[in-house]
Amino acid sequence: MRMNSIIRSHIIRALFILLLQIILLKRIDINLGGFNYIHFTVYPVILMLLPYKTNKTLLVLMGFLLGLTIDLFYDSPGVHAAAACFTAYIRFYILKILEPAEAYTKDTLTAYSYGYAWFLSYISIMLFLHLFVLYSIEAFSFVYITEILLRSIFSFIASLFLIFLGQLIFNPKA
Repeated sequence: MRMNSIIRSHIIRALFILLLQIILLKRIDINLGGFNYIHFTVYPVILMLLPYKTNKTLLVLMGFLLGLTIDLFYDSPGVHAAAACFTAYIRFYILKILEPAEAYTKDTLTAYSYGYAWFLSYISIMLFLHLFVLYSIEAFSFVYITEILLRSIFSFIASLFLIFLGQLIFNPKA
């Protein structure tokens, strides 16, 4: 019974975040006199907050499907799918690097479970890597490294703010 509840809560959270990304955040365009480097990208948090023991192959498959869904709405064939697959793949290694001294005792990877410092480190690394890969694939050339870095940094700041705010509001205890 507990497992069904956990799966149901992850599905509901994923649908909410996906709809937020597709319906609301896609429409926000911050353009400050030619400075168009701020984009809100919160959907990778769906992969980041999945239970610690999620099968790696399943995680990459879920990343592909998640990215493909975003690609359908963003008219970006395969760009988000590739970045989400990378994020799902690298998650295991980032979690190993950030593993607490007492190991992962709780399956939920939230700020409440492991503390805000750990959560902020985890989300920051994962989100920046996701955005850097996303914009690198989108540009498809390191000739545009300045634009890739500017988009990655400014989108990272804006997206991290929204993700952390969401964690504080919707998941303060559990």
